[in-house]
Amino acid sequence: MIYLKYFDRSDVKQLVNWIDSPELLLQWGGPEFNYPLDETQIEQYIKRANNDGSDRLVYKVIYKEEGNVIGHISLGKIDRKNRSARIGKVLVGDKSFRGQGISQMMVREILRVAFEQLRLHRVSLGVFDFNKPAIASYEKVGFKKEGLLRDFRKIGNEYWSAWEMSMLENEWFNKENLASAKP
Repeated sequence: MIYLKYFDRSDVKQLVNWIDSPELLLQWGGPEFNYPLDETQIEQYIKRANNDGSDRLVYKVIYKEEGNVIGHISLGKIDRKNRSARIGKVLVGDKSFRGQGISQMMVREILRVAFEQLRLHRVSLGVFDFNKPAIASYEKVGFKKEGLLRDFRKIGNEYWSAWEMSMLENEWFNKENLASAKP
């Protein structure tokens, strides 16, 4: 239903258009970006991505049936020595595809890259505690909660807390083996 392809400069404008509020920018991009998001910020973000040995892989998410770009996801902080990385920038940008399990598919695809291509041992992510649909989606894929980072980010006059979650390679391969064994 979906596949990942490296994000490139031709995708910048669409991503900028999807991020339409400071709250969404903080959830998507963290403190690395400032609202309003602009092309210069995205150019910096992808500058050293998607190269051999780079510590960040950035993808657009393509809906197979129509061939259109519907989302964005990245695998960052790739540490080849310790065999770890961090999923980030998860966004189903095309609102008509939200609520259909697309984010689970996106995360599964990036985990295939992490565990099966890069041979990593651990993949982590962070998610704000109020984002119940995302938390449920990550748990369905197999992520485990590790701990709550209280008052982790400030937006306006309030603080947001975030769950730190992770998956280990043996959990991925056990889950994948179980899924492929089902009729």
